[in-house]
Amino acid sequence: MPRHYAIVPAAGSGARFGAGRPKQYLDLLGRPLLFHTLAALAACSAIERVWVVLAPDDAEWATYDWSELGHKVETLRCGGATRADSVRNGLQAAAMVAADDDWVLVHDAARPCLSQAMLAALTAELADDPVGGILAVPVADTLKRADDVRRVAATEPRDGLWQAQTPQMFRYGLLRGALEQHREVTDEAGAIEAAGYRPRLVAGDATNLKVTYPADLALAAMILRGRR
Repeated sequence: MPRHYAIVPAAGSGARFGAGRPKQYLDLLGRPLLFHTLAALAACSAIERVWVVLAPDDAEWATYDWSELGHKVETLRCGGATRADSVRNGLQAAAMVAADDDWVLVHDAARPCLSQAMLAALTAELADDPVGGILAVPVADTLKRADDVRRVAATEPRDGLWQAQTPQMFRYGLLRGALEQHREVTDEAGAIEAAGYRPRLVAGDATNLKVTYPADLALAAMILRGRR
């Protein structure tokens, strides 16, 4: 049976957040934001290992106690300049244990509200899929395209549009090959698409938000408190 592994690229600086430090280490309910992200993956019985990819010079990780996460979580200090670089380096490091047919779930470090129900839906719906897929939600809001002076240039039809989330789950060999060939992508599904495949969309929900701005951190805290 194929095994399941997770990779969390966490080498970014979080510049858009504007906190002066990597956002994955910002406080969220008394823990680093990254702790909640890793805890969700480590709690999934289907996942055997969780590799968190850090920048080689990351000095924050060692200042926290991560022991509560258990034995599944391992660090890889091979983060790159981009998300794709970090994931690709993580996949290379995983070659010692991962087979081509094994599943890899790549999850954003700044998505701390991933639920076990979402993970169960993703792994179940993709179990027999030849390609893999991603968590996503249909676009609900009207989309406006802006011009150079931030006025509405056009209204874009939203029919058939989905907002990509993570985890994004693909076979180890397929994903590694796609990322080696297509280095310009912004997510793993983009590499798989560029390689000629069509990832499956698995319905997630809006609580699986990515913390990008300060207001998102407050919303993530509300979501996690509600689950407790």
